[in-house]
Amino acid sequence: MEITMRERADWMTQLDDEILELLYSSELVLSPSIIAFNIDRSREGVADRIATLTNYGLVKKVERGKYRITEEGGQYLQGKLDASRLE
Repeated sequence: MEITMRERADWMTQLDDEILELLYSSELVLSPSIIAFNIDRSREGVADRIATLTNYGLVKKVERGKYRITEEGGQYLQGKLDASRLE
């Protein structure tokens, strides 16, 4: 298995990676509750981090309470995007 070196920004947490990995691997539009259930985290914590990930363009709000990973989010997971350069 190949290990990808990701350039995480100072504002990012391990939870951010877990959220992005689930959205990327599922290729689905998911709610914070469904994400939290699948990664065994709190819905509140996931919702808070999704708001941050959305602000930085790694996740996109599809409609109220539903999110998907963006192309940039996928590039970050693949080690092709330095998240510290996002504004």
